[in-house]
Amino acid sequence: MFALLMLGMVFLSSLYWGDLHEHEDLGTMCYKCNKYHLGLCYEVMSSCTLKHRQSCAAENIYVLTTKGQSMYHYSRLSCMTNCEDINFLSFEKRTELICCKHSNYCNLPMGP
Repeated sequence: MFALLMLGMVFLSSLYWGDLHEHEDLGTMCYKCNKYHLGLCYEVMSSCTLKHRQSCAAENIYVLTTKGQSMYHYSRLSCMTNCEDINFLSFEKRTELICCKHSNYCNLPMGP
């Protein structure tokens, strides 16, 4: 009977410790800013935690010159669902989307 009681206590404590360990992992953190340029966030810099199917994202916005060259303007930093690295091109601007989730705060642009 004592062995059965001990087995039950071990089982319940393992459930408790497994649940506690699960809450310790806060997930991957990303920067969040609507207008980031040259190391500064021109609004409020905050952070977001990745959820299922999300990645940290850096949307780099470039203005196109009359000669067709791209000039870096600013970046948008966020957590994005179903993020894929891609380039969008229109007549006036180019948007480069870079996604990552390999480490905390990996979506900080490294320069133009």
